[in-house]
Amino acid sequence: MKPLLAILISAAAYAAPCTTATSACTEWVSFGGGPARSLVYRTYSLEARNESITRAMIMIHGQGRNADDYFRTAVAAAFLAGALENSVVISPRFASRDGRGCADTLAEGEVNWRCSGQSWRSGAAAVGQEKLTSYDFTDEILRRLARKEVFPNLKNIVVAGHSAGGQYVSRYAMANTVHETLGVAVTYLVSNPSSYGYPDASRPSAEGKEVGPYAEGRNCTTFNQWPYGLEKRVGYAAPLSDGRLRKQLVSRPVVYLLGELDTMPLAGFDSSCPAMAQGPSRLARGQTFGAYVNQKFGAKHRVAVVPLCGHNARCMFTADPSLKLLFP
Repeated sequence: MKPLLAILISAAAYAAPCTTATSACTEWVSFGGGPARSLVYRTYSLEARNESITRAMIMIHGQGRNADDYFRTAVAAAFLAGALENSVVISPRFASRDGRGCADTLAEGEVNWRCSGQSWRSGAAAVGQEKLTSYDFTDEILRRLARKEVFPNLKNIVVAGHSAGGQYVSRYAMANTVHETLGVAVTYLVSNPSSYGYPDASRPSAEGKEVGPYAEGRNCTTFNQWPYGLEKRVGYAAPLSDGRLRKQLVSRPVVYLLGELDTMPLAGFDSSCPAMAQGPSRLARGQTFGAYVNQKFGAKHRVAVVPLCGHNARCMFTADPSLKLLFP
């Protein structure tokens, strides 16, 4: 009996979700067979067969690259949604040590993602690895989740991100080339980014009441360049045509999750010329962009405003209206 009891206890422990933001809840995702690799926090192994998993949620961190904090937030949301037992929660780390204000400690073989300018948030290539882009990281995670031999009962995946992570997810939803190949439904949850990648050269008027030709285009010459628009794209999105990007943006399920109180220029707010061309605040920019792609291009994207939340990931993702979106 004792050996059997030990086996049962071991099996129960193995089946429990890993919920602490420590090394025990991490694993490496390798690219092209290695040695290049990046770290993820996760509640369940991405390599061990798990028939209990029916949902997956990937949480992309903000500009601080604090994947551990975002993992804590994602786990808290899963707990509140009653989803810890049947959902795998993943928080990738876009570590950066590129000499532009980012000085993360990198492990052996760990990819050094670009920190500023054309950076990890817009699908740029890694430092010293021009064929490896930040969107390839999420591509690889999605492909691993879609393996029937590992997660045979997985039905849907949500890719979510807040602030800089919201910028990442909004462009990734438009650009990624794996969405239709996975055999699993994927939804993109874009929360409180400072800017969006507009599918054409239109921008909201100064009053924000309508979107049309941008009146200040001669003074703000970069307003339609990537990642704010489709011109002069680099990295993952560069080889794709404008038409394909527009088609993918329109056809894919996207929710813009916006904080009712995210109306102040705080917490890394992008006040550059091309960003200000999209509106005066994160809330206004998200509402305008969502309405525009729906009305002009026929998308069926959803705009959801979370009451009493500002620019705060924990507030946004643990609010009651958000839980069903994160764990449908």
